[in-house]
Amino acid sequence: MTDASRFSLRIRVYYEDTDAGGIVYHANYLRWMERARTEWLRALGASHAALADRDGIQFVVASLEIRYLRPARLDDLLSVDLELVEARRASLRLVQRTRPAGQDCGSEPGPTRGAAPLAEATVRIAVMDRHSGRPCPLPRWLLDTLDKR
Repeated sequence: MTDASRFSLRIRVYYEDTDAGGIVYHANYLRWMERARTEWLRALGASHAALADRDGIQFVVASLEIRYLRPARLDDLLSVDLELVEARRASLRLVQRTRPAGQDCGSEPGPTRGAAPLAEATVRIAVMDRHSGRPCPLPRWLLDTLDKR
């Protein structure tokens, strides 16, 4: 990953992700978006556990707006994309989209250009002190990493 503000994760739709008609249950898009945020942090050199232990912080979803545009179905290969829109002192604003990944699935995840989104969300993540539960600033090293975008 060369751009800290963008990330993509491939997801396969399994039977457990669908309803009786083979359509993805709406809450699974939220799980996949959370997974993409976690893997994005990992790609930046962080993990939730390390941030909690080393920096004493945790991330909390402060707000989320999601639009479901088209259904994903059983066995679909999806790309869950993340774009950092804003990094503030104590919060992040992200746009996340779930799209069909297409048939060109290689080992390298990457955004699928031109594929219409199935779902898209705007997410505000608050940075919290893990002990007090109060808002706190992002660690300087993480802000610097995000600023290199």
